[in-house]
Amino acid sequence: MPSSLRMKRINDRMKQILSTVLLGKIEDPRLSGVMVTDVRVDRELDFANIYVSAIEGMERSKEIMDALQHAKGYLRYEISQEIDLRVTPKLRFFWDPTPEKAARIDDLLNELRQEEQPSQDDESDKEFDDETFYEDEDEIEYEDDEEDE
Repeated sequence: MPSSLRMKRINDRMKQILSTVLLGKIEDPRLSGVMVTDVRVDRELDFANIYVSAIEGMERSKEIMDALQHAKGYLRYEISQEIDLRVTPKLRFFWDPTPEKAARIDDLLNELRQEEQPSQDDESDKEFDDETFYEDEDEIEYEDDEEDE
């Protein structure tokens, strides 16, 4: 069994290869806009779980997963040409909803910021002039250095 460092390198290299192939070598229009979010190869190097997502989100997930199943052999061949392994792992594809969830969280945070914005604007409307600042400073009594002597 490979070490954890080697497994990480294999995972990262497979992700890089698959991303490159999906961007430039595959001409299937169903796979446009698809990104590989993660790759996890098991310790025995039998299976590679590939997590994918798309810009459009879940709307095209069925179409994308069908296209990936169709291109599975070609993708495995491309991996075997780039990575020197005794046996190239079998590819299994899974839909990754993480980017969609992250976008949803980002939208919610933006809504909260917009709700808080009017209340912060009210406080910032109070004028702050230099004269008031310096008047307050004059009222502060500073301790003399005489106590230290």
